[in-house]
Amino acid sequence: MNGPIEFLKLSGSGNDFLCIDNRDGRYDELLASAARVGHFARVLCRRGLGIGADGLIFACRPEFDDVADIAARFFEPDGSEVELCGNGTACFAHWVISTRMVDRAEIRILTPAGVVLGSNASDSYVKVCIPLPEHVESGIDLDVLGKRWNCDFASTGVPHVVAYVDDLDSLEVPHWGPAFRYHERFAPRGANANFVQALGEGQIAVRTWEFGVEGETLACGTGSAAAAILAARRFAWPKEYFAGEKPVFVRARSGDMLRIYFTTGPDGRVTDLCLETIVRDAFGGTVHPALAAQALAGDPCRCAGS
Repeated sequence: MNGPIEFLKLSGSGNDFLCIDNRDGRYDELLASAARVGHFARVLCRRGLGIGADGLIFACRPEFDDVADIAARFFEPDGSEVELCGNGTACFAHWVISTRMVDRAEIRILTPAGVVLGSNASDSYVKVCIPLPEHVESGIDLDVLGKRWNCDFASTGVPHVVAYVDDLDSLEVPHWGPAFRYHERFAPRGANANFVQALGEGQIAVRTWEFGVEGETLACGTGSAAAAILAARRFAWPKEYFAGEKPVFVRARSGDMLRIYFTTGPDGRVTDLCLETIVRDAFGGTVHPALAAQALAGDPCRCAGS
């Protein structure tokens, strides 16, 4: 590719992302190489040495226009590609709609996890309706660092284990997070680790240790969605929450409140799932030539400090 690398940085309830436009195909060669694009993502997402972000998202043309309006590809700070990112998709939808890359109020975004619907909600919130959860399990007993935990699990585009605590603020997430993330029960890929405290009917607080980031993030959209569904079941909340009539409010580590709406069918399976998150524009710009050259060097080795 030739020319400067232009980007926009956005935050979804504390999750921050770099968005790059590849609708003209200028990054196709880069995206065709897992090693090169992984290196590219690691360099740009490094905090302190790069731009810094929880992820990198490319806007691409969908293969079939009748399926989606635009396509998104998501890369973690460790360079791995993931199927879906909830807050990242909300940021992506806000970017696409606000810049009229797609001139529609509701857009269809093709992701590796399926088609996601995105639209502006209200009060700075963006709504995304994500693919339905898979592999939902409740009451999983896990031995973690010498302690017995009773957990739940759901894959909302990406896998999430949910553990429940009484005092979330005092929990040492860096201590517990990696142990859940790499637990043999979820091998070989592992799972995102979500720690949940019930705040009352229809309200929870969540802290998430994310894979790919390999650290705690200020929010996690797909984790919030998984936690909302699983908590509603565990605590037997009223039927309004299962009919999409009331949202589950999820307080993220950033302090922002996400809103999760879902419906279930007679068999208990989720038939509709949407999340609303606060999206903020941070800044846009052009990657400095020296950093761009480093990112495009194509060295598949992990960068120091990443």
